Amino acid sequence: MPIHHAKAGLARFARVFAANRLALAGGRAQIAPVMATSVSVSNLFRPAPQTRARPLAAARWLEIVAALVVLIVLVGGITRLTESGLSITEWNVVSGILPPLTESAWQAEFAKYRLTAEYRMESGPAGMDLAAFKFIFFWEWFHRILGRVIGLAFLLPLIGFAAWRAIPPGYGWRLMAMFALICGQGALGWYMVSSGVGNTDLTDVSHFRLSAHLLTALFLLAGLVWTSRDLRRLAADPAARPAPLTGASALVAGVLFVQLLLGAWVAGLNAGHAAYDWPLMNGRLVPQVDWSGGVLWTLTHDPFLIQFLHRWWAFVAVAALVWLARRVRRADRFANIAVHTAFGTMVLLGIATVMSGVSLWIAAAHQLVGALTVAATVRAMHSDGLARRAA
Repeated sequence: MPIHHAKAGLARFARVFAANRLALAGGRAQIAPVMATSVSVSNLFRPAPQTRARPLAAARWLEIVAALVVLIVLVGGITRLTESGLSITEWNVVSGILPPLTESAWQAEFAKYRLTAEYRMESGPAGMDLAAFKFIFFWEWFHRILGRVIGLAFLLPLIGFAAWRAIPPGYGWRLMAMFALICGQGALGWYMVSSGVGNTDLTDVSHFRLSAHLLTALFLLAGLVWTSRDLRRLAADPAARPAPLTGASALVAGVLFVQLLLGAWVAGLNAGHAAYDWPLMNGRLVPQVDWSGGVLWTLTHDPFLIQFLHRWWAFVAVAALVWLARRVRRADRFANIAVHTAFGTMVLLGIATVMSGVSLWIAAAHQLVGALTVAATVRAMHSDGLARRAA
């Protein structure tokens, strides 16, 4: 083949190859926008990333509500100690926000209170006048106002977090459960008060209903503390999982529950006045108890026996709390110190309450530290769950 023919053939091949490359490139350029458009449309149907979740803000909000719960437990204790719980004989959610503002309104409220068995059998014969009634009315009114404040302090931020989709996944049901518990507390509070008004000879509210009211508040406090700890961990680590409840922590919680239940019964039955000495009770190690009503009735109604049980079960609770604190001393030193400080202070205040003849402010401080003991214990239980899962 002549050389110039070979060169011409190679030139034609090169032109054809180049033309094919341009055509291919043009086709890809036309296809690429279509593919990009299809991908961008499909993104519209993917779940939105959880960038709006605000676990740290939610944790701080729950901690504020927990502080309000501690405050209402204190005020509730003062309300019981001052015999103020029956001073408001009706439950008016809206109109009850304002106290009586005129002399005639005060007289009307006092007239309602004078119909209660408490007034007929106790405070009336003791000479209660309108000024003394205003004192007890204040504490019951303040207790109810705090309940409303807690409800709003929980509900309004909850609505805001939900509207902004700022609730972390998996926490919505917990928050709704706690709000339901808050609403239930209001109804339970009135159920407790209703046991001492109307056609009854009871001069105090039922100690069973009182204990249910107090323990439900402390259970709410526990839920707030536990959930806030979970949320703080989630804020630090988006992959963090909620802490588990260990068997040891559940056992400690059960022991503490019994002590808190006995304390509520002591308050409800005025059993703190059964004896004013310690460690003996009226000069005896074991008090004289009337078992004629039967074992179950005596265990749940006799003030001497219930004070005795509350005194000495306290040391079972102390042993359980020391054990829990030691389990978390490396994982959470703050919880370790908080638990020891809380139960030590609570025991000392309990003894002081007895020996002071149930001094109002000492007994109120005893109940306050009881709530703080619950908060410290729940933190330690939370840390115990994390430590055991990491082990």
